[in-house]
Amino acid sequence: MRNIILGIVCLCICLTLDDALALNGRRTHIADGEGIEAAIRGEKLLKRVRRGWMWNQFFLQEEYTGSDYQYIGKLQSDQDHGDGSVKYVLSGEGAGTIFVIDENNGDLHATRRLDREEKAFYVLKATVVNKWTGQKLEPETEFIIKLHDINDNEPKFSKEVYTASVPERSDIGTSVTQVTATDADDTMYGNSAKLVYSISQGHPYFSVEPNTGVIRTALGPGDMDREQREHYQVVIEAKDMGGQRGGLTGSTVVKITLTDVNDNPPHFTQSIYQFRVPESSTSGSVVGRIQATDKDIGKNTEMDFTIISGDGMEMFDISTDKETQEGLVTVRKPLDYEKKPSYTIEIQVQNTQEYVRFVSSGPKDVATVRLAVDDVDEPPVFKKASYLYEVKEDVAVGTVVGSVSAMDPDRARSIVNYSIDRRTDRGHLFNVYPMNGSVFLLKSLDRETTAWHNISVVATELNNPRQSSSVSVYIRVLDINDNAPMFATVYETFVCEKTKAGQRIQTVSAVDADEPSSGHKFAFSLAPEETHHRNFSVRDNGDNTAGILTGRATYSRLHKSVYLVPVVITDDDYPMQSSTGTLTVRVCTCDHEGNMELCKPEALSSSPGLSTGALVAILLCAIILLLVVVLFTALRHQRKQEPLINSKEDVRDNVVSYNDEGGGEEDTQAFDIGALRHPAAAAASDEGAKQRRDIIPTDTLLYPTTRHPAPAPSSLLMPPIRMFINQRVMENDYSPTAPPYDSLATYAYEGVGSVAESLSSLGSASSEAEQDYNYLSDWGPRFRKLADLYEAEDSDF
Repeated sequence: MRNIILGIVCLCICLTLDDALALNGRRTHIADGEGIEAAIRGEKLLKRVRRGWMWNQFFLQEEYTGSDYQYIGKLQSDQDHGDGSVKYVLSGEGAGTIFVIDENNGDLHATRRLDREEKAFYVLKATVVNKWTGQKLEPETEFIIKLHDINDNEPKFSKEVYTASVPERSDIGTSVTQVTATDADDTMYGNSAKLVYSISQGHPYFSVEPNTGVIRTALGPGDMDREQREHYQVVIEAKDMGGQRGGLTGSTVVKITLTDVNDNPPHFTQSIYQFRVPESSTSGSVVGRIQATDKDIGKNTEMDFTIISGDGMEMFDISTDKETQEGLVTVRKPLDYEKKPSYTIEIQVQNTQEYVRFVSSGPKDVATVRLAVDDVDEPPVFKKASYLYEVKEDVAVGTVVGSVSAMDPDRARSIVNYSIDRRTDRGHLFNVYPMNGSVFLLKSLDRETTAWHNISVVATELNNPRQSSSVSVYIRVLDINDNAPMFATVYETFVCEKTKAGQRIQTVSAVDADEPSSGHKFAFSLAPEETHHRNFSVRDNGDNTAGILTGRATYSRLHKSVYLVPVVITDDDYPMQSSTGTLTVRVCTCDHEGNMELCKPEALSSSPGLSTGALVAILLCAIILLLVVVLFTALRHQRKQEPLINSKEDVRDNVVSYNDEGGGEEDTQAFDIGALRHPAAAAASDEGAKQRRDIIPTDTLLYPTTRHPAPAPSSLLMPPIRMFINQRVMENDYSPTAPPYDSLATYAYEGVGSVAESLSSLGSASSEAEQDYNYLSDWGPRFRKLADLYEAEDSDF
């Protein structure tokens, strides 16, 4: 191999013409070879410009397996005279690592094995420098090293596993899917990347096109049936070298599924179906379910059930349950066991989707359904769904309006009783005879109050009261002329003092609560008692209105300010009804154009005063407010009553102990309760009249209120405060007017603004030295008694 490469390199060095470079694809250095060039071309020798060496590209085979460096070629410069002064320098992609050059002779080598699939070519640059001075002897020139491809890569598919589908019963050659493989080898060099597809697994159902990889069906419609086999696994191989011997092979798996088409009609699971249905079943009730099977799947199993014949076509229906695809037999009309106890219908089932042309059997299936009606105890049935009757409003109580009729549909023919559902007749206007169903009046009717009555009559079996039914009875109340016409509204008008006779001052109309069939026709006239006054007159307009006209030219407001004009209104129905309406006419002062200027305060203008109801409401509010004020005053008066302790400064806590048992509830002489409520008033009153009644009276002279028992000798040595308290206790013990309870006065509050500040001993000095209590006299009259006590103590000591 190396000798061949050397020969090619030597030949390239000798060739200097561009034609020779194009011939072998390489460019080398130019040498002295003009004679050779002329010999080759056979042309006249031409003088050419001498130029330096250059080259274009080298070729190197990939995947070198030798142990030595792989020789590429030799670079030779005209400046190299063999004296060792020239140095070859290599740069570019892989220079010094992948590619090395002998700097002395220009031999180019590859240091390792290269893979074209990783990198197909390398671009390098070479130059020649002086080994001693480093000066460039030739300009830098670029060249390419290309790698020759070998078949070292097997074909690879884009997917390891393909999935595809094709409708069942497809024609031969129907395209299923396409697989694609690639080869990393060079497609431009040899057949290393030329692939051929083949099928290694999947015969005889599928085939593959060798050049395109398109998979197609290989069997006819009769053999590709999903119901027999649904899934297929096909193995496809791709081989390079054009499928020749020695080529590399890659494979993939294609999973093919046959999709369903509607090639199977549904079939009933039975030829005859039998069901029982109660005669009381309502319309729409499900009688039974019909099952049918279909080998197809999905939408191709959707079924449509129909009734095609039989004596029950009018009584029953059949529909499809969308969830289970079952046929639902339902009741269409009410059943009656007594009339017909059984029915038979023929049903048909077929798919909703269109069938394919391969279906050989009939696309429809037929079955028979037998339906037996079961007898049940049914409620009474009325002859009509509803009843309508008309009655005049003036008929007498007890008159029969109409009658209803119901019967037991069962064979027993039970007796039926009738009654009225009082929820539909709150006013108890009607009743019904329980045996014959005749509806009659209980109370008088009034069309103007209620023109229509809607009642429900209930029919109940005598033997089984739970079996009952009801029917609506509509009663229309016919009108009679029982209402007199009257004014449509309250009419008030005025007349000027100076007017014209026969001038219209008001137009009146009438209304009537009755509704005659021919419409209302009213006649208006002046009441007979008013005709001789000739103050006003009435003109009937003939259109159910009338005009009120003046009877003279002048009226005096001072003489008579208000006229009441009676107008008789008569209808033309039978019996004739009439009423008298009163028109109020006020006499007013008018201007020359007839506009009202002055009337009495009550004339025409609406009074701004309050109505009677408003006055009553205001009066009630005033009375309630007065009661609240009186109650509030009484409460305040009760709170202001004199308390037991009236002094604001004498704030004390009273511990009251009732030690007197008394004589019970009937003892009213034990003590006077008034002394408890007003002790100050009791003390100020006559002592003889206020003595305690629970003790034996004694001579008040023996114990005068101003005298006290002489103190014991030992009491003279007591502290002044204790002496004061004992004195007060003795006064209360021996006083015949004291209340019958013990009072404990605790002096824990000095009052507001006390100059003595706190009397507590907690802040006092602990010294027991003698103190001067003369300052107590400076505290005011409230402490005078205390000052006298301590002065007396000092004087005793």
